[in-house]
Amino acid sequence: QVQLVESGGGLVQVGGSLRLSCAASGLKFSLYGMSWYRQAPGKERELVATISSAGDSINYGDSVKGRFTISRDNAENTAILQMNNLKPEDTAVYSCRARLERSSLGYWGQGTQVTVSS
Repeated sequence: QVQLVESGGGLVQVGGSLRLSCAASGLKFSLYGMSWYRQAPGKERELVATISSAGDSINYGDSVKGRFTISRDNAENTAILQMNNLKPEDTAVYSCRARLERSSLGYWGQGTQVTVSS
């Protein structure tokens, strides 16, 4: 079965960095666009970043532009979210999503908590 497993979350101070990983299995990873979403308590889920299946198209949410970098390694079936200069408002549960391109078929990971303390 398809599994997406996030790792790398934790507690970090303002201005610090974290590197989130999303390890995929049970699917042909190179056919799926990958996205990171986040949801803070009491707030709607927010799209953080997305990368196409080939890695040639990348987009970021306005709140993370210039601080976060999304990447992927199709040989390792892994998507990465490098988060720098973290702010308290980045505190949320971060989840990865795989979506088969030109399709509505998608899968979610279970999420990983990121907490930025001031």
